[in-house]
Amino acid sequence: MLTVETRQAVNPEYAKTLDTTGLRRHFLAQGMFRTGEIRLIYTHYDRFVIGGAVPGDQPLTLAKVEETKTPLFLDRREMGIVNIGETGTVVAGGETYTLSRGDVLYLGAGTGEVTFAGKGRFYITSCPAHRRLPARLITASESKEVKMGTSATSNKRTINQFIHPLVMESCQLVLGYTTLEDGSVWNTIPSHIHDRRMEAYLYFGMDEKSRVLHLMGEPQETRHLFISNEEGALSPPWSIHSGAGIGSYTFIWAMAGDNVDYTDMDFIQPEDLK
Repeated sequence: MLTVETRQAVNPEYAKTLDTTGLRRHFLAQGMFRTGEIRLIYTHYDRFVIGGAVPGDQPLTLAKVEETKTPLFLDRREMGIVNIGETGTVVAGGETYTLSRGDVLYLGAGTGEVTFAGKGRFYITSCPAHRRLPARLITASESKEVKMGTSATSNKRTINQFIHPLVMESCQLVLGYTTLEDGSVWNTIPSHIHDRRMEAYLYFGMDEKSRVLHLMGEPQETRHLFISNEEGALSPPWSIHSGAGIGSYTFIWAMAGDNVDYTDMDFIQPEDLK
């Protein structure tokens, strides 16, 4: 029922030596959504965890994860859950939360076991937390909506901020998602890095044959990954993260690190990329 994969941190000098297979092995997140399973990727980037839970016919409970060496996974962690499927439920801390597609649930440290049920496809993000904060269900309509980009530059998009200082308080987790408008393909342009935080992307809402060309690497040493539906990318603090897709798509961004300042970015203009 539970599978955990560990990803070691990669420094930029080593990343320059990797071929396509090596880049995908270290930075691409695949196979997280399998019916009847919880599948996690435990990274050494700020001890961030991403993964998926797809209950199917039977509920799935996330309790102990050996990699954290704590009695329960959330004893010293906070969690953000996004439902990218049909309506499902999450039971945690003695409460039952109903998540429609696009809703986000925040769970604070010390919550205890977490049980997933129903027809949801639950994307899991988690990072260490030094204090406990109250759980909160944030519907799509309660998120902070930000419009960015233009049709002329093919990056007109809507950013929905959920676990974010403008919406709610968290310890270090920041999470939301971005949806491209029809005719726009570029996300997060101009690109940026933030040495104070790591970041992870999950791309979803894509056709089976569609792909996103995800750009990564140092600004002067860019690399790329071709990513399909319900796959993600791990972005170290030294790496840019942006891309362009075939057809419509949405991507969930989640971060952890020294601060929760969403605007703490070092922008890299397209003419400065190589």
